[in-house]
Amino acid sequence: MASAILRSGFRSALRGGVSPITAVSKRSLASSAHLDEAAEASKWEKITYAGMVACSILAVVVLSKGHPHHDERPAYSYMHIRNKEFPWGPDGLFEVKRH
Repeated sequence: MASAILRSGFRSALRGGVSPITAVSKRSLASSAHLDEAAEASKWEKITYAGMVACSILAVVVLSKGHPHHDERPAYSYMHIRNKEFPWGPDGLFEVKRH
């Protein structure tokens, strides 16, 4: 296969045409990718640092604001009707016990 490519390259060179070898070697699609990798990595590193700063500032602004404190719910008599006492005591298992 390689010898066939070389032969066709030599034939076209003898005819004065552009050989496929020089046309292939001039392509810079994949061969120049490693040259741009450093610049691309540097760009994304800068974007990452800018995003970290922006998120940190946003978090400080949002968390520095106060939040509303809601009033306690009224103690309705019908909400805690117990006909039989719980085995662990008079209060519910997950209720705050204020005695």
